[in-house]
Amino acid sequence: MTNESLYHTEIENTAGLVGHVKTVTTSDLSVQTSGPLSDKPGTNPEQLLGAALATCLNATIEAEEKRRQLEHKSVVRVGVDMARDTKGFQFFVVAQVKIPHVKHQEAVNILEIVAQRCPVSKLLSGSSNVHIMLVDEFNFKQ
Repeated sequence: MTNESLYHTEIENTAGLVGHVKTVTTSDLSVQTSGPLSDKPGTNPEQLLGAALATCLNATIEAEEKRRQLEHKSVVRVGVDMARDTKGFQFFVVAQVKIPHVKHQEAVNILEIVAQRCPVSKLLSGSSNVHIMLVDEFNFKQ
């Protein structure tokens, strides 16, 4: 395996949780940040993690649908919960995937392939706090 980079970006945060995060290699990302329990405006790490996984999974599904000459109709919704643990906090992540335009077994096969190809999924794999599942309807219990 090679580590030859096909794309590189650098993200910088100088203020901590309540502040600002931006790209330093380009000027295309600039986001105000805040904590999930704060009433101050801004996005939080939970939202950014959910956005990264949802986008990566659905883009990878789209590529697999294209390879199979299928129309892209999948939808990915990611729930991220923050909870206390003995050393601070931890995240619990559930990705629910709908692939409504194919038979169930083909959707299962697509999702198995995608979970192994999506870079964010690979990064999170092995964590007992991360689950990716095929669903007919989104159902996040609060």
